[in-house]
Amino acid sequence: MAKDVLDTLLFVDTNVLLDFYRIRKTDISLKYLEQLEACMDRLITGSQVEMEYKKNRQRVIVESLTSFRIPDWSKLTGPALVADLQAMKMIEKKKKEISVQRAKLDEKIQKVLSDPIRNDPVYQCLQRIFKNDCPYNLSRTKKERFTIRNLARKRFTLGYPPRKQSDTSIGDAVNWEWIIQCSIQSGKHIVIVTRDTDYGAIYEGKSYLNDWLKQEFSERVSKKRKIVLTDKLAQGLKIVHAAVSKEMEEEEQRLIAELVGKCDDAPEDET
Repeated sequence: MAKDVLDTLLFVDTNVLLDFYRIRKTDISLKYLEQLEACMDRLITGSQVEMEYKKNRQRVIVESLTSFRIPDWSKLTGPALVADLQAMKMIEKKKKEISVQRAKLDEKIQKVLSDPIRNDPVYQCLQRIFKNDCPYNLSRTKKERFTIRNLARKRFTLGYPPRKQSDTSIGDAVNWEWIIQCSIQSGKHIVIVTRDTDYGAIYEGKSYLNDWLKQEFSERVSKKRKIVLTDKLAQGLKIVHAAVSKEMEEEEQRLIAELVGKCDDAPEDET
């Protein structure tokens, strides 16, 4: 293996998976999903991530549609003196066409919300990943989950990171304990993709792993083993050698900038 190539496992946090509903360009979102699925045998995941995704999927879809509404047509109603002009008639025709198409989209959205197995390509792809029987998927069928949960309860009680101040569940602790276990068992390096600051700090577009987590990883896993924290899925995929285009990177960067702007005054979310 070349010196500049890392033998790496990838953990993608729930908040990043939910971005597939926030990316405005559907083709870009699907390209990310394709690359994620292509390396799913290297993905660290489990029933905890699956639960968090399915718990929040509908909410994020609805939130992403807040700006998608019919315009105020009253501002496009012309005075009587131009009512008979061809241009005004065309405007009225287009208004009706938009209303019809919006109704069709509403019907599709309702199907995505109510029956994702048949109508949601994001759900379909992630379902395949969650059901993938690989050593790094802590599914509900694996007895290891009980050991991981016990370790997670202990670190949660002691106040260890990753943990938000408002946390009432051990979800982040479960994920971290499973990441540690996967690295120990596999002998592979780790890449964590998350926008949660309980894993570390984000400053000037760069992520820094929490000091305690860095020390803990070194002591429990290996001083020689590498762990990389990033808030960009494109970067994480490139490290595990998935194909990422410039357009994919640019769209993710646009999304991150948009989310940062929205979250400045927002309360912390559990995902």
